[in-house]
Amino acid sequence: MSDQLPPLKPLPIKERMSVLYVEKGNLDVLDGAFVVVDKTGVRTHIPIGGVACLMLEIGTRISHAAVRLAAQVGTLLVWIGEGGVRLYSAGQPGGARADRLLYQAKLALDEDARLKVVREMYRRRFGEEPPARRSVDQLRGIEGARVRATYKLLAQKYGVDWKARNYDIQTWDAGDLPNRCLSAATSCLYGVTEAAVLAAGYAPALGFIHTGKPLSFVYDVADIYKFDTVVPIAFALAARKPAEPERQVRIACRDAFRQSKLLEKIIPDIEAILAAGELLPPQPHEDQVPVAIPNPESLGDPGHRAG
Repeated sequence: MSDQLPPLKPLPIKERMSVLYVEKGNLDVLDGAFVVVDKTGVRTHIPIGGVACLMLEIGTRISHAAVRLAAQVGTLLVWIGEGGVRLYSAGQPGGARADRLLYQAKLALDEDARLKVVREMYRRRFGEEPPARRSVDQLRGIEGARVRATYKLLAQKYGVDWKARNYDIQTWDAGDLPNRCLSAATSCLYGVTEAAVLAAGYAPALGFIHTGKPLSFVYDVADIYKFDTVVPIAFALAARKPAEPERQVRIACRDAFRQSKLLEKIIPDIEAILAAGELLPPQPHEDQVPVAIPNPESLGDPGHRAG
């Protein structure tokens, strides 16, 4: 790209396409455009600045220039495996807000504040107030029972033979169809949720209900929307027994995200959920060095790098 062009500025997450999958091709920047080139040399343009999350499947290669451009426009790159379930690596075009990371950590480390945040997550997920005087562990147990019951109800509604939520990523094709559809659907939701968490300036690994995983907070947030978005899609498609279940699930999830305007909801919801902890963000220490050169204004979300 020419040095004469103005600097790139990320679009807000809410204005973007949710997720795009790329398989078997070379990703590069040619003539200033982000393209995927197939084995015959045909170029397909990808509007990289208008995508929240780009999933790179088996058979893709990406150049340094393409990674750089994706980072500049704030698009999350995720390298995935078969069925979209295995996650090998991810870029990080967000999370550039130390004040928000400290705020998230402060809430997670305070027992009372953490319980308030978890109760708010429960309320948003199930549309009702959680039982009073329950610990996080007790709420997790209640949540698990309700989730299992919801799976059974949806399976009955769509006429799907359902045993339990169970799959093995090492033997993906051996899994039953409903579980394969569910895994493909939730991977779509996790991808766009991670992009939103990073764009908001928070840490994907620092969860309140989930813990010990690189995407613990992503799972916390994604679970709020799971049964209103991707789970019914997975069961509906499993009932049809499609020839390419994972692909059909991805297309249906992408369309559902657009229709429900999911990306417009996630970041404001994160802010409201954390505010339920009723703690103020920590202030910088007096002996810390203040900002010498202010960051330039950006069109992007708070966690996107401005320069």
